[in-house]
Amino acid sequence: MLRIVSTENGKVRGLPAADPRITAFKGIPFAAPPVGENRWKAPRPCEDWEGVRDCLAFAPVSIQTAPGTGPENIYTREWNMIKDIPMDEDCLYLNVWTPAKSPEEKLPVMFWIFGGGFQGGHTAEMEFDGERIARRGVILVSVNYRLNVFGFLAHPELIEEDPDGCWGNYGMLDQLAALKWVKRNIRAFGGDPDNITISGQSAGAGSVINLVTSPLAKGLFHKAIMQSGGGLRAYGQETRMVSLEEAKQNGIKLFEKLGVHSLEEARKIDPLTIFTESEKVGGFGTWAPTVDGRFLLKDPSDSFLANEYPDVPFLYGYTGDEYDNMAGKRMESLEELQKFAKEKFGDQAEKFLELCNVHSDEEVKELFVKDDAFKGRCLNNLTFAVTQVKNGRKGNYVYRFDPFIPGWDDPGAFHSSELWFMFETLAKCWRPFTGKHYDLARIMCNYWTNFVKTGDPNGNDADGSPMPQWKEFTKEDPSILYLSDEQIYLSTEYRTPLMQFRLQYIFDHI
Repeated sequence: MLRIVSTENGKVRGLPAADPRITAFKGIPFAAPPVGENRWKAPRPCEDWEGVRDCLAFAPVSIQTAPGTGPENIYTREWNMIKDIPMDEDCLYLNVWTPAKSPEEKLPVMFWIFGGGFQGGHTAEMEFDGERIARRGVILVSVNYRLNVFGFLAHPELIEEDPDGCWGNYGMLDQLAALKWVKRNIRAFGGDPDNITISGQSAGAGSVINLVTSPLAKGLFHKAIMQSGGGLRAYGQETRMVSLEEAKQNGIKLFEKLGVHSLEEARKIDPLTIFTESEKVGGFGTWAPTVDGRFLLKDPSDSFLANEYPDVPFLYGYTGDEYDNMAGKRMESLEELQKFAKEKFGDQAEKFLELCNVHSDEEVKELFVKDDAFKGRCLNNLTFAVTQVKNGRKGNYVYRFDPFIPGWDDPGAFHSSELWFMFETLAKCWRPFTGKHYDLARIMCNYWTNFVKTGDPNGNDADGSPMPQWKEFTKEDPSILYLSDEQIYLSTEYRTPLMQFRLQYIFDHI
């Protein structure tokens, strides 16, 4: 087993995982610490070190609301985050799980980006253990990156300081730097730099979208996985990314709250003060990726619609019960629905309203809850599927994760619940999962790793029997794979009359 590996900056030592055939390297630096003068700058090269660096534990998480706070929060309960987990601006580290016995094996690589709305999250979350993925002959790399105001501040002085730089997208540049590091170094861990799949969930899926459409990431990846955050208008069907001008105004407001008059002063303030004041500037999403004209030339959804993105296979989908009504604000009345129809569908508004078949404000509210045509994560992904078809793209695998999730809180197939399954880490969870859940997790991990290997998720289960077939989404057969604890099956049952109308309208107007 590989236990000591030579990287471009020096040697690193890893530890055997629970399965001693796997080696885990945790806390490998891929860039210089983004502190002091490096705060709000593109990541700088990492310094070399002498001897062997022990990479045996996760590095500090990015500055954020302390993990583990809010014990009633479902995600605190779910991931059992540790309150006193170290946080630091010095956070640009990645982790590698490898089954390779030598550097010559050329194993496929899964590059994992965690979610958390670009505000929180980290690679040490217990569900992200890469051992089960590595056991299937895939190297997993999970990467940390700057979040919230540290990753996504824009300000006129930053533009003046670096007129040719990428402004307000420092967290995305961290991911890009990590991806380039993998391209340069993964061979030493037994990986294939010419078979890299970028993957992520929620904001991690949004990050994948950004990387796919960024000219700066061209040629660095070969497949893409987007979970519960992919598709078009990934931040809400009617919502566009923050413009550079909006982002600059937020930066100006922050400096006012900090009481500073220059970038130099702001870089001297302690990070927790900056974070605390930044939360007073705006709501959730104030500090997030922006169209800066360099890293992103346009809103990624516009790049997809214009067929301006690499021709690579995609695996993507959503959970059955996540974030209802993300397609726009919840409608409460017939008047709102009629206005929406007129603005969105023009001369086809009456047909849309006819399909809605509602006659009171209460019926409008019920429609928004029960029909997937108004559920953003579902609509985002299916809109992308239709766009892929219209653009003539192949390698188009769509899923809906919808098992019964056990527990006293009766959460449904909530946002992020699929993570336990595709990483096959159910045994770490407090929920009383049963054998059928473990079966689903095993098969999902098979699908995901097969896709990473070849761009096709299909194959055999551990006992050699074929898994349920996962067909590509096509115009002729727009089936998606339903992942349930009772059955795994292809279906078009998502295609309510309203959904068919919306998808056909999109197809006709791309």
